[in-house]
Amino acid sequence: MEQHQVSIYIGAILAGVVVGLAAPTAGPWFEAAINPVLGALLYVTFLQVPARELARSLRAGRFLGAVLVVNFVVVPLVVAAMFWLLPADQAVRIGVLLVLLTPCVDYVIVFSGLAGGSSDRLLAATPLLLLAQMLLLPVFLYLFMGADLADIVEFGPFIEAFIVLIVIPLTLAWLTQAWAARQQAGRTFSTAANALMVPLMVATLLIVVASQIPKLGDDLPAVAGVVPFYIAFLIIMAALGAAVARLFRLDHSDGRAIVFTGATRNSLVVLPLALALPDTLTVAAVVIVTQTLVEIVGMVIYVRVVPRLLRTSSAQETN
Repeated sequence: MEQHQVSIYIGAILAGVVVGLAAPTAGPWFEAAINPVLGALLYVTFLQVPARELARSLRAGRFLGAVLVVNFVVVPLVVAAMFWLLPADQAVRIGVLLVLLTPCVDYVIVFSGLAGGSSDRLLAATPLLLLAQMLLLPVFLYLFMGADLADIVEFGPFIEAFIVLIVIPLTLAWLTQAWAARQQAGRTFSTAANALMVPLMVATLLIVVASQIPKLGDDLPAVAGVVPFYIAFLIIMAALGAAVARLFRLDHSDGRAIVFTGATRNSLVVLPLALALPDTLTVAAVVIVTQTLVEIVGMVIYVRVVPRLLRTSSAQETN
């Protein structure tokens, strides 16, 4: 499964489309399953990050600095430049903001590794990256949407997401690691849990897509209108991610990881936030899922392009 992850994930998305179209009335059931399956996915992700590796990631100054700069300085500036060109629909804009302002913490590790990036360092930085985006996202939303944000978005879901998607999975992962360090049963359980990474990602992608496809309906033109922005974002972030990697004087492996973390977005984790929006803003969730569909195709291209991009940049600097 690990050798064919990309094909498997694309298959999961297509299966989600088929299921969503074939059984549209099951949408609410799929929505109810999103948080549990996503929490399980993040638990398995955190399980692969020993506590000592998290501490080590804090000492990787240049790499961690580049991760923070590309995700929380460069990306917001790119989104700000694109924001006023987006469709005027408030739900569409909120959906775009939610997804583009939050860096990915799951399949970015897979795609970065396929391109020769330092996926191990990205994995170690995952808990910190997830915590930072949950703390900063309300700030970014306020800066983009202004004082009216409080009348649109309730912040209770942010607290719930922080507890369900960060605190509980991370705590359980560290308890499991402590168990594995002391008993053979813990090591056996940990090994079995790690083997569930790909199946859980498949389940998450399928459930997310199947839950949102039935909602397209009359909103299809509005959703289709954001696709060019998602494509432009991927193109722009490839160049800017490489520039940040050069600025921090990172080697090829670390640099490729920076490009991927700057380009891949956290649609799976922010989707529950969009689902908690008022009924008048339901299209925001579909806008977020659309980004996933565009991004998966973009990542397949990235795996081939990014190594060449950084190698070319490095060669030019040497000359």
